[in-house]
Amino acid sequence: MFGHDICLVSVFLAAAGAVLPALLLLAVSRLLWEFRWSITRDRTCKLPLPQGSMGWPLVGETFHWLFQGSSFHISRREKHGNVFKTHLLGKPLIRVTGAENIRKILLGEHTLVCTQWPQSTRIILGPNTLVNSVGDLHKRKRKILAKVFSRGALEAYLTRLQDVIKTEIAKWCSETGSVDVYTAAKSLTFRIAVRILLGLRLEEQQITSLSKTFEQLMNNLFSLPIDTPISGLRKGIRAREILHSAMEKIIEEKLKKQQTSDYCDAFDYMLSSAKEDDYELTMQELKETAVELIFAAHSTTASASTSLILQLLRHPDVSERARAELESEGLIGDVHGYCCSHCHGNVVSEESDAAEKSTSEGRSATNKTLCFEAGDKEEKHRSRIHVPYLSLEKLSQLSYLDCVVKEVLRFLPPVSGGYRTALQTFELNGYQIPKGWSVMYSIRDTHETAEAYQNPELFDPDRFCADRNESKTERFSYVPFGGGVRRCVGRELALIVLKTLAVELLATVECTLATETYPRMQTVPIVHPVNGLHVFFNYRTHGVERNRRESTHI
Repeated sequence: MFGHDICLVSVFLAAAGAVLPALLLLAVSRLLWEFRWSITRDRTCKLPLPQGSMGWPLVGETFHWLFQGSSFHISRREKHGNVFKTHLLGKPLIRVTGAENIRKILLGEHTLVCTQWPQSTRIILGPNTLVNSVGDLHKRKRKILAKVFSRGALEAYLTRLQDVIKTEIAKWCSETGSVDVYTAAKSLTFRIAVRILLGLRLEEQQITSLSKTFEQLMNNLFSLPIDTPISGLRKGIRAREILHSAMEKIIEEKLKKQQTSDYCDAFDYMLSSAKEDDYELTMQELKETAVELIFAAHSTTASASTSLILQLLRHPDVSERARAELESEGLIGDVHGYCCSHCHGNVVSEESDAAEKSTSEGRSATNKTLCFEAGDKEEKHRSRIHVPYLSLEKLSQLSYLDCVVKEVLRFLPPVSGGYRTALQTFELNGYQIPKGWSVMYSIRDTHETAEAYQNPELFDPDRFCADRNESKTERFSYVPFGGGVRRCVGRELALIVLKTLAVELLATVECTLATETYPRMQTVPIVHPVNGLHVFFNYRTHGVERNRRESTHI
């Protein structure tokens, strides 16, 4: 027995002898890593570096950030304040919260800071994109894209955009089971980007294939900048090359075709704008811009669309008030033969043809060519509620809906923040921001902590009504689209998509939560529901009573 005890002690001591040096090595390496970054402070500035941790050698706190989501920033903000340092995605980074701090960052573009997304994002999207350009190149590209999102262009897109939304909602309502809203929203926004912005007519199989490839690109956009065969960066690069190859063939065909209608897509506007400036876009620029347009219209708008549906489900009183506004504006009327079909393979081409016909025939009802199911199915669709075609003027008259959309973007902004690099050492909140360090201004944290908002933890669209308009008291307390010269150039299109989707859903569809509880929302890299938001969609009809007001219904 005594010998057995001695044996156990020997094993323990041997294990401890092996483990303790390893632990000591880890502790020393972490201290050296912290010291390595502490000596990069600007010694000509007397201010200290922000508080915080640089994590572990090489990886920093990247994995903590990826797995903890919003709680990562919340815990560190509570511990270190509105300005703290960390190390993410291979670079030292200072996270900034608060309207006044953000104001200094956004208005300091080109003097204090310049845009710089994570290295993986820059590599995958390419150097010719708007988000990665600086100086004169950025000004020229922004000027070209300004025409793409001008009021005239948006008015031209609206009819077809509404057709795409109607078609996708028809698919949701045709499902016998529940619909994963985030997945469906990504499908919707991808089709909007491909069909409305790029003007591409693709078969359903092509759209599905490109969508999966683009999803792979998005999933690896924020990854460690390590290019190995199994790395996220390599996966993102592969996806980009596949997309570029497909886009080049499609763009070449598009450029060969002569414009045959009055309708212009975003690509047409972009080429026209570049021609006016005597600037010829290269094929590489066109491919990168095509992917960037999808990037801009796809994930963030899909995230916001999902959040919109989630909040309408959570707050039936808000839904009813918004629906009452639609009724008062005459946006809930009869339908004449509009169909929801299972013919998904023909949806894109038929929707496109119908939209072209509507342009020349006074916006007549589209999708008449889609087949009806026999008998009572046809009668059901003929009796359901129909939304007439919208205009920008009509959307602007929906003041309460505007407040709802704004509150969704405040409460659950799709993007957590924006990235910059310090061009010079400057002061922020009593700390030095050293030249060359990355700075990330936090949209979400600022929305949650701004003193301008009464009870910011509550979803309250009335905070944006004219008599309150809380965001006006602090200019940079509401920044879902960023600000300054880098403010999102496609923000108006995003708002139009959200409002049009809300109008169609509130007027024509009854939505029911398919699960017992609402999903938890993940915030990295883009806000989305963990395990999905599962909802049943059914068309409302004039003969159906609307007395169900449970919290799980829109």
